[in-house]
Amino acid sequence: MDRAVKTTVGKLSERIRLSPKQWRLAQIVAGGALYAAAILIDAGAAKLSLYIAALAVLGGNIIYKALRGVLSGELFDENFLMSIAAIGAFAIGEHSEGVAVMLFYQVGELCQSWAVDRSRRSIAALMDIRPDYANVKRGGLIVQVDPSEVEAGELIVIKPGERVPIDAVVVEGSSMVDTVALTGESVPREVAVGDTILSGSINAGGLLVARTEKLFGESTASRILELVENSSEKKSRPERFITKFARWYTPVIVLLAALIATLPPLFIPGAGFSEWIYRALTFLVISCPCALVISVPLSFFGGIGGASRAGILVKGGNYLEALAKAETVVFDKTGTLTRGVFEVEKIVPAAGVTERELLDYAAHAEAYSTHPISQSLRKALGREPDSARVSEAREVPGCGVVAVVDGKSVAVGNAKLMAQLGIEHDPAPDNAGTVVYAALDGRFVGYIQIGDTVKADSAAAVTGLRKSGVKDIVMLTGDAEPVAKKVAAQLGIENVRAGLLPEEKVSAVEELICKNPRSGKLVFVGDGINDAPVLARADVGVAMGGLGSDAAIEAADVVIMNDEPSKLVSAIKISRKTMRVAKQNIAFSLCVKFAILLLGALGLASMWAAVFADVGVALIAILHSLRTMKKVS
Repeated sequence: MDRAVKTTVGKLSERIRLSPKQWRLAQIVAGGALYAAAILIDAGAAKLSLYIAALAVLGGNIIYKALRGVLSGELFDENFLMSIAAIGAFAIGEHSEGVAVMLFYQVGELCQSWAVDRSRRSIAALMDIRPDYANVKRGGLIVQVDPSEVEAGELIVIKPGERVPIDAVVVEGSSMVDTVALTGESVPREVAVGDTILSGSINAGGLLVARTEKLFGESTASRILELVENSSEKKSRPERFITKFARWYTPVIVLLAALIATLPPLFIPGAGFSEWIYRALTFLVISCPCALVISVPLSFFGGIGGASRAGILVKGGNYLEALAKAETVVFDKTGTLTRGVFEVEKIVPAAGVTERELLDYAAHAEAYSTHPISQSLRKALGREPDSARVSEAREVPGCGVVAVVDGKSVAVGNAKLMAQLGIEHDPAPDNAGTVVYAALDGRFVGYIQIGDTVKADSAAAVTGLRKSGVKDIVMLTGDAEPVAKKVAAQLGIENVRAGLLPEEKVSAVEELICKNPRSGKLVFVGDGINDAPVLARADVGVAMGGLGSDAAIEAADVVIMNDEPSKLVSAIKISRKTMRVAKQNIAFSLCVKFAILLLGALGLASMWAAVFADVGVALIAILHSLRTMKKVS
């Protein structure tokens, strides 16, 4: 019989499987009905029984949590405050208000839960880039597996409408790829054989076959999700303030409530304990710090989510706070303000050397370099360099490359490299742009002129930064001074330093940081690979166009997930809006609470006002926090 009953109860519980919000709603409905019945009934014993039943339904779980907190040493929280207030109200005969405290507290918690869930759902939706499966070619068949099971170098098939599971290079087919979840760009990108496709993007066109470049855990989607999930660990000063504030605020409030309840009846003639206990209980309800504890972290959570929606990855609330104080912005040139896509424009050989010979030696010397200039030389050669011809290749930071090609010493780089090696050379014209000099066995053999173009978005970025209040905009580059000044003039940047080695860039940034006021922050924007030391040294390091770069994600505090410098303006606007909302929540919550606390202590605020000060203020502050999710103009 017992077994049959248990089975029936078990089946029933399975059928009535409610979410936490549904259970809370059921509590409110049932407890509210009992409360309404108690108010309508005149009979004393029945009325009291209904009030007790309503309190048990509405506040049973809260009182249980309070007792558990007391036993575990976590005495002062909102459950403890509400339990003391409700039980205390019952003790002094204020049954209706005791139940009302629990009823409206539950309503407030339900509304708060809805608001928080809405924020989380919004972020989850805009960051919904995690692939569910991967179609892998194995043994002549296409097998659907979990993305984590795919090895690097395997062939995957991405059908129209499917999400790219892992970073890969297209080997068959062409299509349009939707990258809005990664970059914030609504216009799909065309891809064909040889192009890289990033995990998290969606195939919006034809069938694609691609070769994976890395494991799922190392792919772009996984890295982005990991960064967003970990961003809550790096808290801003307002968040840290609220955490510390709550630790001492609640115990102080409880002590003050105890003094309000006991001291006036002892020292004021005619003062009754019942009246002052009621004031103390009202004081406790008002004092609950829910609005601050929930709304401020939610503001930064929303700000980070809003930035992600715009194609900007922020690693923590502390970086949002620093961005809001940006007064100096330092740009790298190549790949940041310019496209970083170099093309050979002119080959000028020395006497006795042909253009083809000069290009051949230069491209082979640069065979092992990943620098964009090296790539342009290999592209101009028209074929992959023969690595068997190359030995003893080494990079000279900020200068170029020295290698042995066909048994001959070849030096390829800028004028600094030629001077460093003591090689006399014919200088290129000042307007030649980026120039690569070459020497063979210590003899100058000519130079190659390479061109780069300014991004269409760069001028708008500089203008937008000035309008947003950034006081100083600087460009630091390892390129030659004539090239740097030409680009700077196009963009309206007056402060330019050229010909810098990586360590000299760090020194230049340190000088600028020292010149900054204490309140101001320096933001460095680079390509995330060559500028890793500077990104790490700046107050805020921003990797531009570094979505697929591990170096960018690791070194930078903020990653702009496309090649648009103007996204930095959006990032600063988002950060300032987030800070503004968080500070407004703090000011509003504290002002309202302290005003009603004072009124409560003086006996001018009832329990109903106390409920508004707790639940109402918390809800208003939370809804205000959701503004950080909205797109900035």
